[in-house]
Amino acid sequence: MMLTQKIKDRKARIGVIGLGYVGLPLVIRFCEERFRVIGFDIDPVKVKKLNLGESYIKHIQPERLKEIINKKAFEATSDYRRLKDVDCIIICVPTPLKKNKDPDLSYVKMTSDEIARHLRKGHLVSLESTTYPGTTREILLPGFEAKGLKAGKDFFLVFSPEREDPGNPKYNTRNIPKVVGGITPQCTEAGRTLYEQIIDRVITVQSTEVAEFTKLLENIFRGVNIALVNELKMLADRMGIDIWEVIEASSTKPFGFMPFYPGPGLGGHCIPIDPFYLSWKAKEYDFTTRFIELAGEINTGMPDYVVARIIDGLNTNGKCLKTSKILVLGVAYKKDTDDIRESPAVEIISMLKDKGAKVDYHDPHIPSFSGMRHYPGLSMRSIPLTENSLKRYDCAVIITDHSMYDYAWLVKNCKLIVDTRNAAKSIKSRKIIKA
Repeated sequence: MMLTQKIKDRKARIGVIGLGYVGLPLVIRFCEERFRVIGFDIDPVKVKKLNLGESYIKHIQPERLKEIINKKAFEATSDYRRLKDVDCIIICVPTPLKKNKDPDLSYVKMTSDEIARHLRKGHLVSLESTTYPGTTREILLPGFEAKGLKAGKDFFLVFSPEREDPGNPKYNTRNIPKVVGGITPQCTEAGRTLYEQIIDRVITVQSTEVAEFTKLLENIFRGVNIALVNELKMLADRMGIDIWEVIEASSTKPFGFMPFYPGPGLGGHCIPIDPFYLSWKAKEYDFTTRFIELAGEINTGMPDYVVARIIDGLNTNGKCLKTSKILVLGVAYKKDTDDIRESPAVEIISMLKDKGAKVDYHDPHIPSFSGMRHYPGLSMRSIPLTENSLKRYDCAVIITDHSMYDYAWLVKNCKLIVDTRNAAKSIKSRKIIKA
């Protein structure tokens, strides 16, 4: 039976490699459409939890996992030999940056090598991990074709960038349009057929390179515009102007303007990382991506700005940072999620500690964290929020605007608040310093 027909008949078995914020929602979506799925992950703790129906991602309810497990539609494993049991393989592994901001494709390469060992005729492989244009063709394809198989004839290879937005109540895996580009037209058609079974709208492009570039443009667009408002925020602060009021006023223009909002720095698995993949690749073409590098410089410098504002606020109250107790409110990188990846809160905490401050945090969604990639020695637990606990701190810093925070209560009980999100905008108080 041809692969595309096998997919349409729900007889194709799906393998998803990397069971995190991208891979796990895909698993569930395929199971909802009556596919059988094997999930692969190198973390044995994740594998064990999933097979018990336990979720480690806040917006994925355990009940959804237990339902697909009880129906025998899903199982998780760390045994890559099971790749021979699936027809379609979707790669959702991390693509972080090295310390020098060069791409770290070690997870992609390791996964590609595992797939190559078990690749057979009829396999469809889709890379979803964000990367630079050329990765699919330059890294995955040679290893696959080394077995004597031909892309577009014996197996199919595509790139389809993930577009997950954890915690977004409006957009999910099903209704976020999917871009697919293949090594050959036959590959693209196979990829389109696969994703059309689970996603409302699939857009095909001419090549894997176009699809890879598409993802980068999406995130570079955000990164550059966020850098713009972050820079303007610092200027507005010196001029005594409220940048948040400026943005609100500008947003009344019905054309030619799109609001972006400043913050304490960039977080998440995309915007702080993806632009540097393109700037690194551009050097191969003797090209300098000046917008990307300038935006990165501004955005990565925002934690320093926040710390400077904390120091200013403490000085106003006759305190120095080295002897102060600081409470960070929210360490997730975005509102109402348990996602701490690349969160600027962690860098700000680390900087404050390095300068001698005593730092605690509260986050209702993240009871503890440790072993962060860039801060391996940092291990903390969320403290409870009470009137008595708040009075112990010289300053509270709002990093994440969780909807459950009662800012009027916080302002009442805190000595000083540094607000990086304009969260307490409706409250007029000398205790609040915008950052």
